[in-house]
Amino acid sequence: MRARVLVRPKAGILDPQGRAVERALPALGFDGVQNVHVGRLIELDVDDPNQLEAMCEKLLANPLIEDYEIQT
Repeated sequence: MRARVLVRPKAGILDPQGRAVERALPALGFDGVQNVHVGRLIELDVDDPNQLEAMCEKLLANPLIEDYEIQT
């Protein structure tokens, strides 16, 4: 089964990549953009989707500073 894990910074955690994108977009002519956050998407094929939660907690995300969403 193909699963996707979306990892992004928790609310209130500094996101320097998101901030850089937010500042760059108006310079490129894209106005009206706020609250940009940069995360990552991890796609993986798994035999047992019940293991995805543990995979995220142990390796795929840092639960202290990141939230994750599993999509199956």
